[in-house]
Amino acid sequence: MFSSSVKARLLASGVLVLAALGGPAWAEPAPYLDPRPSVEDRVDDLLGRMSLDDKLGQMTQPERRFVTPEEITRYGIGSVLSSGGSAPSPNRAEKWADMYDGLQRAALAGPLRVPIMYGVDAVHGHNTVVGATIFPHNIGLGASRDADLVREIGAATAEEMAATGVDWDFAPCVCVVRNDRWGRTYESFGEVPALAARMTTAIEGLQGEELGGAASVLATAKHFVGDGGTEGGRDRGDAQISEKELRAVHLPPFRAAVARGVGSVMISYSSWNGQKMHRHRYLINDVLKGELGFTGIVVSDYKGIDRIDGRPGFTRDEVASAINAGIDVAMVPTEWRRFIRYLRDEVVGGRVPMSRIDDANRRILTKKFELGLFERPFADRAYLKTVGGAEHRELARRAVAESQVLLKNDADVLPLDDEDKIFVAGRSADDIGMQSGGWTITWQGEPGPITPGTTILDGVRKAADPSATVAYSRDGKGVDESYDAAIAVVGEKPYAEYHGDRTGGLGLDAEDLKTIDRLRGAGVPVIVVLVSGRPMDIAAQLPRWDALVAAWLPGTEGAGVADVLYGDADPTGRLPVTWMRDAGQQPINQGDGKKPLFPFGFGLTYDD
Repeated sequence: MFSSSVKARLLASGVLVLAALGGPAWAEPAPYLDPRPSVEDRVDDLLGRMSLDDKLGQMTQPERRFVTPEEITRYGIGSVLSSGGSAPSPNRAEKWADMYDGLQRAALAGPLRVPIMYGVDAVHGHNTVVGATIFPHNIGLGASRDADLVREIGAATAEEMAATGVDWDFAPCVCVVRNDRWGRTYESFGEVPALAARMTTAIEGLQGEELGGAASVLATAKHFVGDGGTEGGRDRGDAQISEKELRAVHLPPFRAAVARGVGSVMISYSSWNGQKMHRHRYLINDVLKGELGFTGIVVSDYKGIDRIDGRPGFTRDEVASAINAGIDVAMVPTEWRRFIRYLRDEVVGGRVPMSRIDDANRRILTKKFELGLFERPFADRAYLKTVGGAEHRELARRAVAESQVLLKNDADVLPLDDEDKIFVAGRSADDIGMQSGGWTITWQGEPGPITPGTTILDGVRKAADPSATVAYSRDGKGVDESYDAAIAVVGEKPYAEYHGDRTGGLGLDAEDLKTIDRLRGAGVPVIVVLVSGRPMDIAAQLPRWDALVAAWLPGTEGAGVADVLYGDADPTGRLPVTWMRDAGQQPINQGDGKKPLFPFGFGLTYDD
């Protein structure tokens, strides 16, 4: 039935196969394919069967657009990723599952049948998938102070990911933001290490009680380490701080993540006192793997190895220095073949020891066995009903309500009465894309109806009595003194990473200020709802506003904002960062002696 060469290959791999014709063909199962031995024994057995090329393939992570199924089989690729906005067409959960299963079949067609892992940045829900539930960004969750809520959100995200087959989440970001000019400020839970460490419950939600559950995905603590402490708040910049400060401020959340069993850690683009993290052997190998006892996968950031010497592309020296520093999986989206070639040359030439290659593969394969990928390699379509489902959207709505921070409430203008005549204005009032921010469907995010959800305006209309008037004008035109109050929903346009760095002013733009002025001109109480990824420079305008609510970036469930505005939920959020008096105070943090507009931990309630 089989040629002698095919039989030899089957026997060498120890795989039980079904012949396409003529019934079953039997080979003695290899121990690593038997779920009964320990993970350690299975890894040992598989490692003993792998060639150098097999091992290099496992350490290589291309982007989905730049690798074919045939290449996954031929090179033994270990994992694939979707970068921000990279999705199948049409962008629907079912199509993701089809794509994942197709790539997985290609991996399983290899002689050793080692499954791939598939990674995405699901940083506030399964946020690249149209129709998925989009939760508040981390800064809002930090305001909630609710670690149990964050665990629930992690579990809900894992279910929606399981539906698509995606099993590796490049989240949570456990950075500690120390300068709000940083374009990743909203990816941080807050400015103090204890708060970021507390919210590592997200890991438990994503991974479950242990890896391998029905909806269990590999979590990633990122970005190791100090990315929130760079000079000027520049993304991918240099943290010019002492080791004492690095350890006191930026390391504790990673220590907490390792204690919670996080499966992977991503290295930061940034530097520490001039040395790139992607080649920092002391911090990766000695501190993370040695001192903290991390046994999982260390993964580079997107093209992170390319940036070690500051020039485009990567060299053999950059590859060797990154792998020797302790990086196990290289995110090399486009030039992955060259990465394999260079790394092979460095191993053969003795510049990267084989022990380092074996250590990386042991870490990778251990997580694949623990995830149960050898037994259950395909998407679990039973979870498709959870993608954007009512239960998850209700959880997101609750998270939005808990994240609202009431900063000003003169004359108790809030909560609104559901019979009040309300005028709503602002470019973020009726825009899912604006209220969701970056990392929503696309990398940078964008305004508009980019995915299903409830806008803040929708939420206000639903919270109001059916007989009450709720008028809307984006620019505020049409408001008059007949209204009981006006709500201005203003803030920042979507952005991500370095695109969001703000080295100049941190104020509202002219359109937002003009809208608020129109509302004020009507002589009615003005409530400003600030949709932003960080504190804004609003001290000069604040005296002319009757109320101010920091809504952060709430995601798709804008009804949670309305719940607080109308008193259906109490404002319980507390500032996760210090609110500057003016942009010139940046960086400003708890305990630095500067006088803020609002201190870390501030937040009013309706009882106040």
